[in-house]
Amino acid sequence: MTDPQTALRHLYDVAVQRALPLHNTAAHLPPPPKGRTLVLGAGKAGGAMAQAVEALWPQDAPLSGLVVTRYGHTPPRPAGLPERIEVVEASHPVPDAAGLKAAERILELTQGLTADDLVLCLISGGGSALLTLPAEGLSLQDKQAINRQLLASGANISEMNCVRKHLSRIKGGRLAAACAPARVVTLTISDVPGDDPSIIASGPTVADATTCADALAILQRYAIDVPELVVQALQAGSLETPKPGSPVFAGHSVHMTATPQQSLEAAADAARAMGVNAYILSDEIEGESREVGKVHAALARAAAKGQGPFQKPCVILSGGETTVTIKPQPAGSPRGRGGRAGEFCMGLAQGLQGQTGVWALAADTDGIDGIEDNAGARVTPDTLARALALGHKLDAHLQRNDAYGYFEALNDLVITGPTHTNVNDFRAIWVA
Repeated sequence: MTDPQTALRHLYDVAVQRALPLHNTAAHLPPPPKGRTLVLGAGKAGGAMAQAVEALWPQDAPLSGLVVTRYGHTPPRPAGLPERIEVVEASHPVPDAAGLKAAERILELTQGLTADDLVLCLISGGGSALLTLPAEGLSLQDKQAINRQLLASGANISEMNCVRKHLSRIKGGRLAAACAPARVVTLTISDVPGDDPSIIASGPTVADATTCADALAILQRYAIDVPELVVQALQAGSLETPKPGSPVFAGHSVHMTATPQQSLEAAADAARAMGVNAYILSDEIEGESREVGKVHAALARAAAKGQGPFQKPCVILSGGETTVTIKPQPAGSPRGRGGRAGEFCMGLAQGLQGQTGVWALAADTDGIDGIEDNAGARVTPDTLARALALGHKLDAHLQRNDAYGYFEALNDLVITGPTHTNVNDFRAIWVA
C-alpha cells in the first residue's frame, strides 16, 4: 500500500511544481517592442518570475527593471543567467520601509516612458504588502497598523485588498496609469478565489470596480481604526481608483500564467496515477479556517464509512483562501503561533475525531503559513491521541490560535522553505 503521508507530500510538490514561473511564462510573453522593455513587479513569486523573463527574453533586446519580493524569497540565480532585472526584498504580510522604498522607485521608473516602450508587470500574491505607497495623509506606520488590524479581523482577501487599493498611490490600477503612454502587459500568478486580477496584489495595473464607499464600509464593518483624515477623504471620494473603461487601460493586457485550479488538477492527475480516485471540491473555498476544516472532516468521515459521493480509496483536494480570526487572550497569556493551513488542520482533526483510514496535509503553496517557518501541517488518524499523550489539548490550542505549537509537538509541521510561487492554500485528504 502507498504510504499516505508520503503520497500527500508528493501531491503538494506536484501542485507547487505546476505553478513555477519558468514552466508557465513563455507562452504569454509579447514580442520585444520598438523601444525599451521595463519590467516592474511585486509578489512572493516576483524573484522567480523575473528570472523566468530574463531566461526567455531575447538576449539582444533591451531589458531592465525592478521587482520586489518577500524577504528570503529570491531564488538562487541559475549559472550563466545574466542579471538584467533588479530584485529587492521587503516585509510581508505587514509592510516595512524597504517595501515603501521599492514602491517609490518603481513609480519613479515609469517617468519618461514613450508609446514605443513596453512595461512588463510581474504580479503575484503578497504584492499588496510588498508594494506599499501610502495615500496622501497616511504614514507608513498608519498603513502597518491598518494592515495588522485587517489581518486579525477575519476580513477576506477581497475586502482587505479593497481597503488597500484606496489607501495607496500605486495599487488599484494606479501603476498602469503612471506607465502611460507605454503599453502595459501584466503577467500574474493567481492566489485569490476566482482568479480576479483586480484582487491579486490589489491590482496595481488593473481597473478597480470597488469604490471609496466600499472601502469605508469594510473599515467600519471590522471596526478598523484609521485616522480621521482618511475617513474624510474616503467619504469625499478623493481616494478613488481608476475604473473599468478608463482610457488609461487602453491597449493593455493581462495574462494569468498559473492558477490554483491548474495546480489542483495536476495533483489530481498525480493521485490517479497512484491508482486512487481524486476529487477537487473547489479552488475558491473561503471562510474561517477551522470551520472549513470541520466541513472537510465531515466529507472525509463519510467517505471512510463508504457513504457520500466519494469512492475510497480517494484523495479529496481543495484550494482557496480561508481566514483566521485571532481570538483575544487574557493579559500575560502566551501568544499563539500559526497560519491558515495549521488552523484548518486543527479544525479537521477536531472534526475527524480520530477517524481511522484518514490522513491529510494542508499547506500554503508559497511555503510559508502566515509568518512562521512552516508551510502547513499534517493530520493522521492518531493525531488527537498522540497530542493528548503529550499533554496537548486541541481545544486549548484552538482557543489561542496556536496551530504551530500543537503540530510542532507532534513533529507534524510541513516545512518546505520558500517555493518561489504562490497559488494559495493547498489541502489534500487521503481516505484509504
